[in-house]
Amino acid sequence: MLQVKDVSAGYGKLQILTDVSLEAVPGELTIIVGPNGSGKSTLLKTIAGLANIYKGTVTMDDSRLSGHPAHVIARSGLAYLPQTESVFTQLTVSENFKMAAYMVSRSEFETRLKDSLDVFPQLKSYLGSRVVNLSGGERQMVAMAMALLRKPKVIMFDEPTANLSPKYATEVLKTIRSLGKDRGMTIVLVEQNAKRALEIGDRAYLLVGGRNAFIGSANELLSHQELAKLYLGMKMAGA
Repeated sequence: MLQVKDVSAGYGKLQILTDVSLEAVPGELTIIVGPNGSGKSTLLKTIAGLANIYKGTVTMDDSRLSGHPAHVIARSGLAYLPQTESVFTQLTVSENFKMAAYMVSRSEFETRLKDSLDVFPQLKSYLGSRVVNLSGGERQMVAMAMALLRKPKVIMFDEPTANLSPKYATEVLKTIRSLGKDRGMTIVLVEQNAKRALEIGDRAYLLVGGRNAFIGSANELLSHQELAKLYLGMKMAGA
């Protein structure tokens, strides 16, 4: 389980989050939504060790993550996929995979690669292609496959469907959902399309001004007319 407890965080002297809490458990898809500038990406960076924590704790399976550098947190079983720069564009798909699993033995790498390509069979024909020549959706799949190669306990996605075609966006979200439901992984998703994310999510957290404005089920937030309209720009049926 991933747990954020009463965390205040930011960058240097600039505080972005205030007393934010979050829990994400295996097998569920935890959604973080909110207006622009509400601290969604900062929350993910805080968990990943890329922001300054002034107060509170971040733990995973009762082991404390807060206070450790990003590379130590990553090795503990947490994968973070930022919105941009999540792949090496000048390398081939195969080279990206090798970079992701550089600490894994050759035999173990082959086993993990087969498992990742079972999730993304489309990438089999692109192993020798440079990532720069792939579409946005294909690049996102490469990034997700790279994360799977590390066999993480938790995967955090920051707006994975940004700038993708509707077809690829649907495919990416479907895969993210299956990683939690079918593989029992702990998934945390920040998504620009709040309605689409909440429709497939389990838990939901609404951030406003760097604070928790709602904590509950995704269905509850989706059906909350006032919050959905005020902060998520969603027009409810019959409203």
